[in-house]
Amino acid sequence: MIAFIRRMIAGPSPDELAARELDSAKRALLQAQSAQEFARSQVIYNQQRITRLKAYLADPDNQETPL
Repeated sequence: MIAFIRRMIAGPSPDELAARELDSAKRALLQAQSAQEFARSQVIYNQQRITRLKAYLADPDNQETPL
């Protein structure tokens, strides 16, 4: 019982702190990887969008005549 109280007062050991930090780093990595995947998909989407819009504007059949 006394050992438990001493441990509670003393706080976590260096190994416990390192394990917590490792867990936090793993979570941060997963979040960053998800953000990277999202950003990559947005880049591809916008590249395809630009290509489509350029092709549309380059085709004279798509141009409307002014009223």
